[in-house]
Amino acid sequence: MTSELDGGLPVHEWGSADADVPGILLLQEIFGVSDYIKQRGADLHALGYYVIAPEIYWRLDDTELDESSPELLQQAMGIVSRLDWDLAVKDAVAALQYLKARGKGTGVVGFCFGGGLGYNVAAVSSPDVLVSYYGSALKNLLELQVTATSLHHFGNTDAYLDVDEIVPNLGAAEVHRYDGAGHAFDNPLPMFHNADASALAWRRTEDFLARHLPTSQG
Repeated sequence: MTSELDGGLPVHEWGSADADVPGILLLQEIFGVSDYIKQRGADLHALGYYVIAPEIYWRLDDTELDESSPELLQQAMGIVSRLDWDLAVKDAVAALQYLKARGKGTGVVGFCFGGGLGYNVAAVSSPDVLVSYYGSALKNLLELQVTATSLHHFGNTDAYLDVDEIVPNLGAAEVHRYDGAGHAFDNPLPMFHNADASALAWRRTEDFLARHLPTSQG
C-alpha cells in the first residue's frame, strides 16, 4: 500500500498505523524502493512491526530503473548523484517523526544508501534502534553521534567501503562482518548476492530487533 505523509512524501506501508506495535522506517538502496526493499518491508511486518518505506527519490524525475540492464549500477549512481543529501535526510526524518508520533517505539533499518542515510537520521532524530547494512555514506558521517542501540553489517570484501576504518568509529554498536561477502550482499541480484551472509545477517537482524524493539510476536 502507498500513501503520502504531510508535505507529499510518498511512502509504502506494511500494516496499520493504528496497530499497537512499534514502527520501523525502512530506507532504500540507490535502486529505490525496489521489489527487494518491498520484500524486506514484508519481512519486517511479518515480525510484527508497522513498516513504512519512503520514496526518497520523489523530488527527482527520470528515476525508473531496469534491473535487467547491464548498466543498472551506473544508472542508479547517476540518479543518486542528483539527490540533495540534506533534503533526503529531511524527508527521512519527517517519516521517522511520523512513526514517533504513534508513541509505540521506533526503529530505522537501511540498506546501502539507506544504511548511511539511516545513520544520519538516527544522529539527528534518535530512534530506539538502528540497523544499518553496509552504509555507503558512513565514511563521511562518522563525526555524527548516534545514541540509538545499533547493529551494523559489513562484507569483508566490500570494494566501496574501508570497513577497517569505519568499524572502530562505531562506538558501542553491535557489528558483524562476513567473509567472502561484498557490498550489497543482501540484495538478491546475482551481481551482489551472498546467500550465506544474507541469511546469517537477517537472522541476526531479527534477533537484534526482538531484543531491543520487541513486539507482541517477539
